[in-house]
Amino acid sequence: MEQKQFQAESKRMLDLMIHSIYTHKEIFLRELISNASDAIDKLYFRSLTDDQVGIAKDDFCIELKPDKEARTLTIIDNGIGMTAEELEQNLGVIAHSGSLEFKTENAQGENTDIIGQFGVGFYSAFMVAKRVTVRTRAYGSDTAYVWQSEGVDGYTIDTCDKETVGTEIVLELLDDTEDENYGEFLEEYRLRSLVKKYSDYIRFPIRMETTHEHLKEGTEDEYETHTVMETLNSQTPMWKRNKNELTEEDYTNFYREKFMDYNTPLVHIHSRQEGAVTYNSLLYIPSKVPYDYYSKEYEKGLQLYANGVMIMEKCSDLLPDHFSFVRGIIDSEDLSLNISREMLQHDRQLKLIAKAVEKSIKNELAKLLKTDRAKYEEFWKAFGIQLKFGTYQNFGMNKELLQDLLLFHSSSCEDAEGFTTLAEYVSRMREDQKYIYYAAGESVSRCAALPAAELVRDKGMEVLYLTESVDEFALKMIMQYQEKEFKNVSAGDLGLESEEDKSALDAKNEESKDLFAEMQKALDGKVKAIRLSSRLKSHPVCLSSEGQISLEMEKVLNAMPTGEKVQAERVLELNAEHPIFATLQRLYTEDKEKLATYTDLLYQQALLMEGMSVEDPVALSRMICDLMV
Repeated sequence: MEQKQFQAESKRMLDLMIHSIYTHKEIFLRELISNASDAIDKLYFRSLTDDQVGIAKDDFCIELKPDKEARTLTIIDNGIGMTAEELEQNLGVIAHSGSLEFKTENAQGENTDIIGQFGVGFYSAFMVAKRVTVRTRAYGSDTAYVWQSEGVDGYTIDTCDKETVGTEIVLELLDDTEDENYGEFLEEYRLRSLVKKYSDYIRFPIRMETTHEHLKEGTEDEYETHTVMETLNSQTPMWKRNKNELTEEDYTNFYREKFMDYNTPLVHIHSRQEGAVTYNSLLYIPSKVPYDYYSKEYEKGLQLYANGVMIMEKCSDLLPDHFSFVRGIIDSEDLSLNISREMLQHDRQLKLIAKAVEKSIKNELAKLLKTDRAKYEEFWKAFGIQLKFGTYQNFGMNKELLQDLLLFHSSSCEDAEGFTTLAEYVSRMREDQKYIYYAAGESVSRCAALPAAELVRDKGMEVLYLTESVDEFALKMIMQYQEKEFKNVSAGDLGLESEEDKSALDAKNEESKDLFAEMQKALDGKVKAIRLSSRLKSHPVCLSSEGQISLEMEKVLNAMPTGEKVQAERVLELNAEHPIFATLQRLYTEDKEKLATYTDLLYQQALLMEGMSVEDPVALSRMICDLMV
């Protein structure tokens, strides 16, 4: 029997295949099962027009036969088989794909669910095998052939005995080493898990003879062993089934099994898209936050399948960061894969799918917000902060997409922990209201207690309470909603005064400019300005800010581990109607030293009301004690 040589290019390809192309050795089983499925598909396609095939659809199958004693793994199919010429073309010339050729010839045919494209997957067998033997008999032929190779040294082809049409591939596994355990691919549990992971939705049954122990009848401790032919794969993907056939329980059970989450998912999205790219999808929004979701260890991504064969366990390109909590599956017939079938060859189709997936998730969340507010708020408490980050990130690129999904605490909510949307806020605005007002702080109660928030509420206007660190950054990025600008109650002109009121306040500030200069001198540059305020009602003092950085943003930015510190342009505002102001005016003429002490005390008080740290708590305590004495 003549030893044939691979072409020089094929030798290099085979060496590359074994050592570089495939990331994980376990991939070999996926590739060989996919090839077997292709072979069956070709014969099944033939059977639709050829009554002589003689095999019913239900009789097609793939069989795995591990033999620990012989240290071999055999993959058997009753597909179309190969002639000697096809063996030479398909196995003697690496990267010649019979499946791709068949798919091209029958592009308009039905039921041609062919997986293979490149003709290289077969050679992944050499990652785990020292010798590969292929016995095959083509449909319509009386002669069977055997192809055998030990790798780059070449191969032989000869005739052999084989009674049935189809192919069997025998892998003689490599010897185990300290680093590699090739024998694991002979274990039932390992083969079962690999089929479940990669080939669960191959549409033909994948079978294996398995052993089970049962208590011997009539005994208490004697067991007997039974062998059964077990089907390892589900065959029909749930996402390809008609939605009308499935119940909520079906969706929930699939989610729990597939994604190892014992919780019931909040919602599922089951769809098929056709057009520029065709795919089936089954997406889930979890009801609970995964334990590692807000950690560096969390990996986003959807499971990606090509014709029912898993290509990537977590394809991150399919999900934007703001929807990274979504779990699910995408199965497409249109993906262009690289030769290892482990990643995409180019990303045009992937981008189209990702855009459609993003739109689908957004629409589902908008629908949930409208039809089941309680369930949406449950979702929001788990993942709302991610949508706010999404609004802020990438210079607000996604703000139009996400802004109507955002929820905020509000002074209009009867329940302190209740939520409102921006659209709901605008619908309740007074006709003469210029801004969407908000207060930022660590909690709803702290926001509500801010002096400026009190004034806005007393004017009959609603205040959003921003309690998350990202909230104000998100609103700054949105800038305005339905042509209404956002306004921090602690920053700038609130737009609540008439021109007459403004003029009167300006006159009072002018009268007190010497007092304020003395007070500012006492604070030694801690504030940019001191002035009378129209935003105060019952409180004597408050801090406000000018410029782009608010007091709350200052706190958030300075809490980050960057080492860089920022400071808002602080303004100390005083209430001209409060008795404290009259005391300050008196001290300006009678006791400037005490005026400096009172000024410092008022500044520290304003810091505390804003939820900011005082610079020297001990000095503040001593100051209060001295005043009490």
